[in-house]
Amino acid sequence: MIAIHFHHELYDGFAIDEAVKVYAPFVSAELSREPAAYLVKLTARAEAIEQGLDEETISAELANYALGKTIERGGAG
Repeated sequence: MIAIHFHHELYDGFAIDEAVKVYAPFVSAELSREPAAYLVKLTARAEAIEQGLDEETISAELANYALGKTIERGGAG
């Protein structure tokens, strides 16, 4: 399991939610809101591991996706 913290002032919550949905085929993820950050806890699915993907790679891609969507949306809300 990997935990990623996305600071509220830097990331858009909708972008993070979308990233979690896009990567759902590869990970089991739990999204929550903490006082200073959004928290995503993820675990790679067996199918993803069988394809040669690991949690570190998937978490990095998910974070990149969330950042890109935050930028597209005009920054943090």
